[in-house]
Amino acid sequence: MSSTRIEGIIPVMITPYLDSGEIDYAGLERLIEWYIAKGSDALFAVCQSSEMQFLSVKERSELGKFVVKQAAGRVPVVVSGHVSDDPYSQLEELTVAAETGADGIVLVTNHLDPKNRGSDVFLGNMKWLLDRLPKDIPLGLYECPAPYRRMLTDDELRFCIDSGRFVMLKDVSCDLETVKRRVAMTAGTPFAILNANAAIAYDAMKAGSRGFNGVNTNFHPDLYKWLYTSGTKHPELADEVATFLVLAALSEAFGYPVLAKMYHQRIGTFASIKSRTITFDVRERFWALDAILDKVVAGTEAMRAKIAAL
Repeated sequence: MSSTRIEGIIPVMITPYLDSGEIDYAGLERLIEWYIAKGSDALFAVCQSSEMQFLSVKERSELGKFVVKQAAGRVPVVVSGHVSDDPYSQLEELTVAAETGADGIVLVTNHLDPKNRGSDVFLGNMKWLLDRLPKDIPLGLYECPAPYRRMLTDDELRFCIDSGRFVMLKDVSCDLETVKRRVAMTAGTPFAILNANAAIAYDAMKAGSRGFNGVNTNFHPDLYKWLYTSGTKHPELADEVATFLVLAALSEAFGYPVLAKMYHQRIGTFASIKSRTITFDVRERFWALDAILDKVVAGTEAMRAKIAAL
């Protein structure tokens, strides 16, 4: 069993672009520094929030290498980019991810069973990849919701735990009882169950989820970090912060990841809100979007002030 630990508050990184459509590496450098300054414990690069489905293999490689180099060992970095259904293409993608120098590479569950045929297909594809991927690099799993949410069965999770190759699952069950069951299954191992659903984030932490790995780490990772490390010491404020985070997370439905880019444009991380995933005008589609973001920002600062005043 690998002794590598990937746990805590782990942002799913967004990818800033220039208006020309190229990756904005100066903006990405500032974004990485922002994540780390806000208390992030690790970084998840080349994931769905990074728009990995819309990046070439070369861009995924360059993006992963840049994040690893900029993080410079201050926090661990895990990298995905696992977007193909063909096993040979998957092996290429995951080999590229491993060559970035990341501390772990992440396999996407739905691509191991692209037609949702069941455990025989999933485990057959998993074993094929495990035989061919480098044995010395820790692996992760991600129940990515696109193109469909492919949940792990308990038997599949048990196989991954017992293999000794895996150190994390980005859990997208959005179900507290499932999180609790998985936490119990991984007890005493380096395998971290990382809930990604904001609605149950604090409850999942209290139940043993080793952090948070959801999209709102792009707005206020420090608030999740405070809940994770100090919430139980201040139960009344923790409940208030947790309630705010649940309500703020409802904004995800309004054009994410562009909404997160609008936030970072406001605070000066990068200049453009261009996205390859969202190609429509979010302000036209979602009326009063800036007003919603105003309230998310104001609420975030109010919670930060209350924590600072303790």
